[in-house]
Amino acid sequence: MSIADNEIIELFHLKNKKEEAFRLLVDKYKEKLYWHIRKIVLSHEDSNDILQNTFVKIWQGLKEFRYESGLYTWMYRIATNESINFLNEKKRKVYGNSGEITEALENILESDVYFSGDEIQKELQKAVLKLTDRQRLIFNMKYFDDMPYEDIAAILDVAVGTLKATYHNAVKKIEENMRIIDSQF
Repeated sequence: MSIADNEIIELFHLKNKKEEAFRLLVDKYKEKLYWHIRKIVLSHEDSNDILQNTFVKIWQGLKEFRYESGLYTWMYRIATNESINFLNEKKRKVYGNSGEITEALENILESDVYFSGDEIQKELQKAVLKLTDRQRLIFNMKYFDDMPYEDIAAILDVAVGTLKATYHNAVKKIEENMRIIDSQF
């Protein structure tokens, strides 16, 4: 039985039910948030670390949650920001430019023992890595998570029209990269 988000929040505000409410929240969303994060950073280990940080931030912010957006949208925004911050920090500390991090992410994808896709899926992921960070994020949320544009707009705080244009451009780039790959075989 799945408990509604508003019921979890109500439980959280009861003095002796905070931990139970948070456990329910984690159980309900940990898998969705993990895969959202994983599509951004690719590494299983990094995804788990970021997921933990995300839930720490959710725990810290839950008492102030005001329903200005849906709970799910709010949590996705935190997970997205944590993932982007992680990649930016990694770029700053480890890699000199975005080309180097793209290459590193491709290497992670190639050596990932948890990747269960076939060659076509791997090539799609490589094509997705060639997108800008913003295009990749929007593409993942729309294509893989099948999120409505309105939810993505709320998470990323951008206009729906901008999202649609960015997604369209991302799809075109992926199609072009996949054609290049196909012509090499």
